[in-house]
Amino acid sequence: MATTTEHLKEAFSGESQANQKYRAFAKQAEKEGFTNIAKLFRTTAEAERIHAEGHLKALDMIASTAANLQSAIEGETHEFTEMYPPMVEQAIAEGHKAKTMFKFAVDAEKVHAEIYARALEAVKAGKDLETCEFYLCPICGFIELGAPPEQCPICGAKAKAFCQIA
Repeated sequence: MATTTEHLKEAFSGESQANQKYRAFAKQAEKEGFTNIAKLFRTTAEAERIHAEGHLKALDMIASTAANLQSAIEGETHEFTEMYPPMVEQAIAEGHKAKTMFKFAVDAEKVHAEIYARALEAVKAGKDLETCEFYLCPICGFIELGAPPEQCPICGAKAKAFCQIA
């Protein structure tokens, strides 16, 4: 029989995936002109996020900012060193279209870990990051601090494609 902790981990995973899936569904509904259905998907996605966050809190997995940054560094490092590389290899071997996003993820996750490490250094010094300008490549997930690059170093997207997340 599963423990409550195991149930919480499964519930967190499921709710997190539902959040992302419904956000993607909302984008598609919007593209097809179904604005109210898109709004329904976005609202339900937020409800799933609330559930996921509650499960994460019950797992005592939200700690101090320094501890959260260390956890984020470990997670991102695991992704670019252990998780994604064999996925890239297999997708290439199979000729699967997933190889592109897997490769983007390997490269972007490394950058994420580096940025989190800089943030952790700042927190340990009792400071916040000096920049408040973060630019996201909406194609590959690369993040640049300060100003967007002329061209994304991972996927080649132009600076005008970059966005800022509030």
